[in-house]
Amino acid sequence: MTEPSLSDTLHRLMHAYKRQLRAGIETQQISLPITQLRVLKCIGRIPECTASSIAQRMNQDKGQLARLLNELTDAALIDKMANPQDRRSHFLVLTSAGKQILAKLEVVEKQAAAQMTHGLSSKEIKTFIRIAAAMMENSDDGGTSKRGTQRDG
Repeated sequence: MTEPSLSDTLHRLMHAYKRQLRAGIETQQISLPITQLRVLKCIGRIPECTASSIAQRMNQDKGQLARLLNELTDAALIDKMANPQDRRSHFLVLTSAGKQILAKLEVVEKQAAAQMTHGLSSKEIKTFIRIAAAMMENSDDGGTSKRGTQRDG
């Protein structure tokens, strides 16, 4: 039997992680769509978060993002606060209900990571993180290193 290709392995890994997350989200009884959860995570992690910073980070259409933010505001999961530096934008903050959902999601993510890394040493996990970070960086810059030379593939 031949070894699986890198692309097949990455594809299967991504789907395994998503399955773990979906199962945990169901167990924690989180009823929000993934897109709303991703926005909540951004708001919880970005200091002085604005709609523009979320759109940039998630590479999301601003119209679709505006609808998501309105849904989260209507569900009392986020609030908008005036941005003293720019009257046209607002800082987005989690309400206590939004913080509770984000805390549940963090539990789900930790459980998924723990299950998927079971039996791996901390050195193996650190190596995986380093390699994955390099692969993501290569993806972001079109395959060129920081010195501007094409990497061998």
